[in-house]
Amino acid sequence: MNKLGKIGITFFMVVAGAFIAVWAYSTFFEKTQVVTITEKQPLKYATFSADSNVTLPDLTFAAEKSIHAVVHIATQSVRGGGWSSGNPFFDEFFGLRDQQPQIAQGFGSGVIISSDGFIITNNHVIEDAQNIKVILNDKREFEAKLIGADPSTDIALLKVDAKDLQYLIYGNSNDLKLGEWVLAVGNPFNLTSTVTAGIVSARSRNLGINEDQLSVESFIQTDAVVNSGNSGGALVNQQGNLVGINTAIYSRTGSYTGYSFAVPVSIVGKVVEDLKKYGEVQRALLGVNIGDVNAEIAKELKLEKVEGVYVGGVPENGAAREAGIKEKDVIIQVEGEPTKNTAELQEKISQYRPGDAVKVVVIRDNEKKQFTVTLRNKHGDTEIVRDNNSTLGAEFVVVGEKEKEKLDINSGIKVIKLDNGKLKTSGIKEGFIITNVNKKPIYEVKDFKREVENAKGGILVEGIYPNGEQAFFVFGGK
Repeated sequence: MNKLGKIGITFFMVVAGAFIAVWAYSTFFEKTQVVTITEKQPLKYATFSADSNVTLPDLTFAAEKSIHAVVHIATQSVRGGGWSSGNPFFDEFFGLRDQQPQIAQGFGSGVIISSDGFIITNNHVIEDAQNIKVILNDKREFEAKLIGADPSTDIALLKVDAKDLQYLIYGNSNDLKLGEWVLAVGNPFNLTSTVTAGIVSARSRNLGINEDQLSVESFIQTDAVVNSGNSGGALVNQQGNLVGINTAIYSRTGSYTGYSFAVPVSIVGKVVEDLKKYGEVQRALLGVNIGDVNAEIAKELKLEKVEGVYVGGVPENGAAREAGIKEKDVIIQVEGEPTKNTAELQEKISQYRPGDAVKVVVIRDNEKKQFTVTLRNKHGDTEIVRDNNSTLGAEFVVVGEKEKEKLDINSGIKVIKLDNGKLKTSGIKEGFIITNVNKKPIYEVKDFKREVENAKGGILVEGIYPNGEQAFFVFGGK
């Protein structure tokens, strides 16, 4: 056999061997399975389709019910201005100049709570205002009278002369649940009658934004959009009932960035009732120095939970000390309701008045102890406080327009009664009209009280007697 024949036979045997190997493998060995998924996987979206079984809350009823009960508030205040005392030394010392006062405008919101015109707003909306105008949703306008204000809760009460107004009734802010839908109704950026929706994000927030010595902060936190001008507006539940007064936002820009805060009606209702009845809030004090329980305190006291209100001190002659509460006690209940933090305790106590007796439960040495505490006022007794009737030993009335025109003055309050106090000691007599205090014009008694309380040093009182005699008096501040 020649060489070419041998190559052909070899090639034939190689090809035949390859076919035999493929046949043997496919016959005697397991085949690899290739799985192709043809079933479509359902996509999930963040929104619901029109035929979804999930029911979203219908907020139209609450919006319609509340929109007509929320008002636009416009304020006007006078800043600066003054006249010479006639003494160059005092003019230089107090910086008096013959200058024209500057008019400042402010805006906010308010909530009608009665058909005869009582309106709630924030204290910071109307603070320092000499004129307050209320504009209803139907464009009617009214001049409002300030019934009273409480800086410690940032709540104020106004009154307009009107009847048959649509108003909101109180809901129960204590019943609010995290995740519950609420509406914020107000006038942001002067855009009247604006409604936004959100959920309750947290409760009993203490932000430390109120600098008043007896401040009470237990805010409802929501993600409903609130901006400048919403202050004093309504936070309502799905039934259209008032559950809070929108007061603040948490922002680095001055505009809404995701968080808004409202004073709950559990606090608002008591404040409004006191302002109506007494002209000022009757603040009840437990008489303790408090702080939130933290992990360190819980470990030291061997507490089961890191919650409650730690009593850091019990002042002498206070209500708590008299009842038997001691330093290092942990307050966990007031009248059967839990107090998990200082904000909750403040909210609970703020609903009572001096003289009320409340049951307080504390943990002491790993045991629960109950005490009955008779709450006191800021003076340390249980009497009703009426400090607004007298300031520095004097009582006043606002000067009427005719007398102001006669004396050629733009502002003033008249001393109608003098008792022992700094005004009498300084030489002021009954009938004197106070027009300015430390360069600030005085339009109402609250203006005089505010300037005296805020004075850092000496107090200069300027004014005029009914016979036209101008005078000024200087005395020391607090």
